[in-house]
Amino acid sequence: MYSRAGAYFITICTHNRKWRFGEIVDGNMRLNAVGGVVADEWIKTAQIRHDIALDEWVVMPNHFHGILVITGRGTARRARTIRRARTMRRASTVEQFGHPVSGSIPTIVRSFKSAVTKRANELCRTPGGKLWQRNYWEHIIRNELELNRIREYIRNNPARWESDRLYGCGDLLGHGAL
Repeated sequence: MYSRAGAYFITICTHNRKWRFGEIVDGNMRLNAVGGVVADEWIKTAQIRHDIALDEWVVMPNHFHGILVITGRGTARRARTIRRARTMRRASTVEQFGHPVSGSIPTIVRSFKSAVTKRANELCRTPGGKLWQRNYWEHIIRNELELNRIREYIRNNPARWESDRLYGCGDLLGHGAL
């Protein structure tokens, strides 16, 4: 799986793409309590892993976008993001069921989703509730031009929400509930 130094664009959707994390008001994302948990846990992702840096990210009503950088040097410096993005390659390490690869994108995403789900279920008193869809989408960012294009996409995502392909998914009555 993906575990080599470089930048990765990740998108994770909620279960049944229901709006769980807040709403868009006047082109800005307003997080609810569960959305705040998502933001907190994403920040913790880099705090607990010294070879991870976070770049641009956004919590949306029913999904999350983020650029995750594996620095490969045990430091989290944004300055290395661009240099690392230019030299990315897919790792030959293959994660097998029951044998996660430490520091790999699948392991990082699984841990993030698990931490968010646990805290959200405690907050909402919904033990065992499903928060996320089963899988996620990732893309290797191969160069600075692509990195900047994806950053802009993430920054502008709330303002373009009504034209987003994920806007109409899920039910609007699911705001804030698990």
